[in-house]
Amino acid sequence: MAKMTGYPEQLRELQIGLVRYQAWAIKTGAKALVIFEGRDGAGKDGAIARITKHLAPRNTRAVSLPKPSDRERSEWYFQRYVRRLPAAAEFVIFNRSWYNRAGVEPVMGFCTPREHEDFLRDVPAFERMLEESDLPLVKIWLDISKREQAKRLEARRKDPLKQLKISDLDTVAQKKWKVYSAARDQMLLRTHTPIAPWVCVRADHKESARLSVIRHLVQILAPPDVRTDFPPPDPDILFPFEESALVDGRLAK
Repeated sequence: MAKMTGYPEQLRELQIGLVRYQAWAIKTGAKALVIFEGRDGAGKDGAIARITKHLAPRNTRAVSLPKPSDRERSEWYFQRYVRRLPAAAEFVIFNRSWYNRAGVEPVMGFCTPREHEDFLRDVPAFERMLEESDLPLVKIWLDISKREQAKRLEARRKDPLKQLKISDLDTVAQKKWKVYSAARDQMLLRTHTPIAPWVCVRADHKESARLSVIRHLVQILAPPDVRTDFPPPDPDILFPFEESALVDGRLAK
């Protein structure tokens, strides 16, 4: 495959790679779950839109759950997510996930310290069960700098087309930056496992982040005859989590 240099050309080729992957998945019954997490304004919606744009609607779902109902709050914490896991030949993306309990919930006081600790203890076992049931799980953390977040949240407030993306949480994202950083660090350290690892994406540059994410998905999920047509993502942009990333500048503090 000829090397493309422009963003539109690279994006098109990578989207073709995703279509080829999904054609194979539909034929073989392969399923996959992708978890997108990150700070407010990190670019989750934009990345997901580019991933799903040309995929089959019947086999593709992007899940973004609202706050739990009173009934859901009385359930086992993972229960409402389990109902939305993929079946054969389905590709599901969680735009935020059960990892709300490792980030926004403890930071904003929406769960108790005991619930937070129980989650961090239990989620590796839960994810191991998913992997052992032949459900590939891809966990992606989109990371941005405090300055870039401020810029994006301000642009969101001013753009009439982005008014539906504004939430009450946006107003405290900057004020609680350090608290969110501490929660992120603990989440990554406690839930990065060999069977369900995290990859981190430096997402200050949206286009590079999107291309790297799609390259990663093709490399992880597609069969060999597809993934060999695409080079892996730039390791300066997308990299496997390791503890040193918390102190060497790769993840924003």
